[in-house]
Amino acid sequence: MPQKVDNPAAAEGAPAESSGVKSARRAVDLIETFAANDVWLSLSDLHARTGFPRSSLHGLLRTLLEAGWLEADTNTARYRLGVRALICGTAYLDRDAVVPFATEALERIREKTGFTAHFARRNGTEVVYLETRESQRSTHLVSRVGRTLPAHATALGKALLAELTHDEIEALMPSALTALTPNTITTLEGLHAECAATRERGYAAEVEEGTLGVRCVAAVIPYRIPGTDAISCSMPIAQVSDDDARRVGELLAETTTELGQQLRRAGIR
Repeated sequence: MPQKVDNPAAAEGAPAESSGVKSARRAVDLIETFAANDVWLSLSDLHARTGFPRSSLHGLLRTLLEAGWLEADTNTARYRLGVRALICGTAYLDRDAVVPFATEALERIREKTGFTAHFARRNGTEVVYLETRESQRSTHLVSRVGRTLPAHATALGKALLAELTHDEIEALMPSALTALTPNTITTLEGLHAECAATRERGYAAEVEEGTLGVRCVAAVIPYRIPGTDAISCSMPIAQVSDDDARRVGELLAETTTELGQQLRRAGIR
């Protein structure tokens, strides 16, 4: 007498769960493709960028569109991220216990220095900006919150990479580092030297490595080991001397040390 099978698909050898996971993975990859491009994308564009079959793309686009993760331009048959992406991204910040404490620190730094302050978290080889307080003199009108930059090209990233060992950095970072400006470090040897200087100094520094005309200093918030979060200060290169940047770096190191103690007292890990 044949045994009763609760899952007919499994009995027939159909990879139901596997194909469901594959579809979910493709949906995530598709959302990340939109996030990485600041233009409207057509089905052909997406096929070229992802390699997904057009038949699969049709179904994924329809599902994401209906769920609000995408919006469509019916005149051109192109798509971009929808409002659902913003809602979920904002929910991440709303539920992060560190953000309110970091925001207060950013406001103090901006008040004391007059420059723009950022709070960011390392995500692999990138840093993700979670909060920003713009200088009152700033002409920068687009929020950097939610944006990413390569860790090796920013003071924030170098401060956080300096939390890792030599071998951990070797395993994490590619051998050839992308240049954002002519001043960006592009070798692991150079990155290791910068991380060593950061550990000795107590804060990271960069001059026009991420953005021309801007220099930055950054310090890790020491409430986790290794540190995952850091705060930076961005300064127009024409307005600060090396001594000015050093003083701001020391202020950041002092502020982040106090913030780390505050977070640990609050039981935030």
